Amino acid sequence: MKKKILMTVCGLLSIVAVQAQPLLKTHVETGDVEGILDGNDLAVYKAIPYAAPPVGDLRWKAPQPAKPWEGVLKAEDVAKWPPQPEKDYVKYDMMSEDCLYLSVVTPAKTVNEALPVMVFIHGGSFATEHYGGELWQSLARRGVVAVSIEYRAGALGFMAHADLAKEADGHSGNYGILDQIFALKWIQGNIKNFGGDPSKVTIFGESAGAMSCNILCASPLAKGLFRACISESGAFMSAMTMVNQAQAEMYGGVFMNQKNKKSIAEMRLTDAKVLTGNDANFLVCTPVIDGYVIPEPLYDLYQKGEYSDIPVLIMHNSDEGAIMFDSVSMEEFDQQLAQLPANWVDTVKAYYPVATDEERLFSLRDIIRDVNFGWPAYAWATLQKKTGKSPVYVAYLAQKSERTVFAKGNRRGASHADDILYLNGSFDDEPGKYAQEKKVSDMMQEYWVNFAKTGGNPCGEGLPNWPVFEEGKATVMQFNNGASLIETPNKERITLIDNFMKFLRGQ
Repeated sequence: MKKKILMTVCGLLSIVAVQAQPLLKTHVETGDVEGILDGNDLAVYKAIPYAAPPVGDLRWKAPQPAKPWEGVLKAEDVAKWPPQPEKDYVKYDMMSEDCLYLSVVTPAKTVNEALPVMVFIHGGSFATEHYGGELWQSLARRGVVAVSIEYRAGALGFMAHADLAKEADGHSGNYGILDQIFALKWIQGNIKNFGGDPSKVTIFGESAGAMSCNILCASPLAKGLFRACISESGAFMSAMTMVNQAQAEMYGGVFMNQKNKKSIAEMRLTDAKVLTGNDANFLVCTPVIDGYVIPEPLYDLYQKGEYSDIPVLIMHNSDEGAIMFDSVSMEEFDQQLAQLPANWVDTVKAYYPVATDEERLFSLRDIIRDVNFGWPAYAWATLQKKTGKSPVYVAYLAQKSERTVFAKGNRRGASHADDILYLNGSFDDEPGKYAQEKKVSDMMQEYWVNFAKTGGNPCGEGLPNWPVFEEGKATVMQFNNGASLIETPNKERITLIDNFMKFLRGQ
């Protein structure tokens, strides 16, 4: 009798254990799919095709639906990288033009949990990197479904040409952004089967991924596909980065001539490595103001209030420019400023001192930070505060650490891409050695997940209160040995760049 009771108890326990497992098998619109277990609490689906391979006649066309498959797709390995230049960590045999995949990491145990969804868009200057770099298990363990999406890069994702425009009602060049939108539509149709709620989607991105988030907020094609947005080190606001359709088509024509091809048909037969590899020489790799995906320059759209008015959290890092330069001579500094109108050079030097070797190094890095990240973040925040109604939160990551993603030496804070370390739990393995980093990491993750769970409020129990952004007030959350409120960082320099941007716009 005791043996029978013991067997019954063990049987019940095994059933409970099975029921407690995360959702390792599910169904999407194109077939059944199976993930793998991460720890004992997450189901990870590393590569699900959300669109057809953009190859052959589909090269330089809007993404098309993926084809159904028979049986069960085992999503246990990440997909290959989009074609791009080789680096020491990515070789051509790791790449494929068949790259339109996404990952899903879910803590859900059933399809009925309706968890918030966080969708990550990776950076890489629209030309490099890979969705599989971060699957965001650390965020998922805090109660969200985490998705990472891939998109076409380089010339395959952003080449415009007059003949391509004829195929597509007058627009071309934003294939990588169209991929992102298509992935978000896929998420709307399928994420419920991973325990996610399609009405609770937050997009977040870093660098070019953050610029993509800004574009998606302004694109009419993406309206209604997400309810909140987090930007880390990027916004598509600068007049210096805008390329219109005519300009992009001109550059596309030059690129075709460089490759000695006479037609788009010939270009579609050209090996992807020739178009995207180390010797590709595709000069202007950027989203295009095409009147369709991006109707007008984003600064203008935000001035007019023509964007998705949703809650946003906008952050950049204190030492973004530390990914460049170990030292800077006076001649090198002057060469960098030679791009400016002559009457602006002395003004810039007054704000960014150059008397010593260290001053020149830090000043040039700070110019990179302020022009490419600080001012665009400021422009987005202040414009949305002026013309929108949804809450705007602003953050500044200033934590200095021995650990970094790309930075060179002599750092003063967080370099470009270092925010990824804090959001993916990189300091969890050595909390004693990296006590302050671990503290900041936990706080940032909590704020980010709260923002996603609530649809726009990062605050939560045990965290310092984070008010909505107000220019001229201490409402920017600075992450540095904890979290504290400051006013807009580097404001005098940001104001200088704001005036320069007005000069470029002819205001």
